[in-house]
Amino acid sequence: MSESGLKPQMKYKIETKAVNLHYGSFHALKDVTMGIRDCSITAIIGPSGCGKSSLLRLFNRTNDLIPGVKIGGDILLDGDSIYDKSKDISVIRKRVGMVFQKPNVFPMSIYDNIIIGPKHHGVKNRSKLEEISESCLKQVALWDEVKDILKKSALDLPAGQQQRLCIARALAVEPEVILMDESCSALDPESTMKIEELMANLAQKYSIIIVTHSMEQAVRVSDWSAFMMINEDKIGTLVEYSETTKMFQNPKDQRTEDYITGRFG
Repeated sequence: MSESGLKPQMKYKIETKAVNLHYGSFHALKDVTMGIRDCSITAIIGPSGCGKSSLLRLFNRTNDLIPGVKIGGDILLDGDSIYDKSKDISVIRKRVGMVFQKPNVFPMSIYDNIIIGPKHHGVKNRSKLEEISESCLKQVALWDEVKDILKKSALDLPAGQQQRLCIARALAVEPEVILMDESCSALDPESTMKIEELMANLAQKYSIIIVTHSMEQAVRVSDWSAFMMINEDKIGTLVEYSETTKMFQNPKDQRTEDYITGRFG
């Protein structure tokens, strides 16, 4: 990696320290070290198959669900290891929410999609649940569009609204970090614009980490960018990590320049 992702004097919301990831005998990620700042948007970019989504899923331990997975190194959230055996995975996933590539609304009402998380974490008061629902839908600019149809099935919403509902559902459990895995790739341009505007607003309060294949989107929305690619051993590695404007205007590594200018990928 040509530019260090960690500076000891700085505090990070999430830190990866020499992270290695294996799926059985397959070595997916090698020695990934970086520091992700609070209240910012970090874009993970790179060609298909370089481990972008695998890295993202490490941040809330979604990879734990895959048989044969093995993780080396460490990942810290506010300085504490999320892979410590004493950690409650449900608490980690409450603090680090995930929004997937395709909207994955639950087959229930719009309202029930929002309150399912708070109810799971012990919120029972009906007025409190209604308050959470309204607040989260307003945060994703969806309240005015659905306030009169809250009991309608979420599956009946257009894809763009479904994705914003998924973000609202993630916000309902009061996370600190929001992971977004190519969450605009299945959307039309208008819906994509709404999600990008939403990211910018949410970054005032949350750390947002996105995986994107769109260089234009990375430039538009992110503060920091991490460029990954497969090395000569066919293992995903972090090549360069810096402020997005610096990376796209003056990349430090020739491989980064080749990728962002379209010479490969």
